[in-house]
Amino acid sequence: MPPTLRLLVADDQAVVRMGFTAMLDSQPDMTVVGTAEDGQQAVRMARDFKPDVVLMDIRMPVLDGIEATRQLSQGQAGPKVLVLTTFDLDDYVYDALRAGASGFLLKDAQPAELIAAIRTIARGDAVIAPRITRLLLDAFAGHMPNGSPAPTPSPLIDRLTPRELHVLGEVAAGRSNQEIATRLVLSEATVKTHLGRILTKLELRDRIQAVVFAHQNRLVDERPD
Repeated sequence: MPPTLRLLVADDQAVVRMGFTAMLDSQPDMTVVGTAEDGQQAVRMARDFKPDVVLMDIRMPVLDGIEATRQLSQGQAGPKVLVLTTFDLDDYVYDALRAGASGFLLKDAQPAELIAAIRTIARGDAVIAPRITRLLLDAFAGHMPNGSPAPTPSPLIDRLTPRELHVLGEVAAGRSNQEIATRLVLSEATVKTHLGRILTKLELRDRIQAVVFAHQNRLVDERPD
């Protein structure tokens, strides 16, 4: 039996907190140690209860989920943060990822998808829902002034091999390691090895930062399947 994951649910709607708590507590390897109705309470409870993962809503009173995520992501000892929100986003995608979230899912994600994301994040990896990719592109576009030239590419890109650049583009397009392995005719272990080298060479923390880097440097692979 794997160790039990300690979870904190932060959402300003009581029915949402109750629903997530019931679903997650039913998992044999998960327990909800607390629920918070605003970002300030989430930060305080996270420091008191030491959860492994915080499920964080964005739009909350007192302190919003983005600032709460930023505070919890400071230092190495804080919990991982999985941001959950609805489709009516604008700058939220961009800001939540920059704040240090380890994952980003929509609230209409299937229960199995949410549970898998929590386990993935707890292992130290990161998750970004494929459906977020288009919103992420739009968010980055919104931060560029109209008519402005493309940003100067980071010199760190030169550290990557052609294969690593290809893998990075696939990651930024929202594809999982398994999907990348299938598309590039590689083993999933080889994809993980490439991703590890990419993070090291680009001095990035995780998959989420790799997605942000790729979008900032226009390295996204948007070719159709």
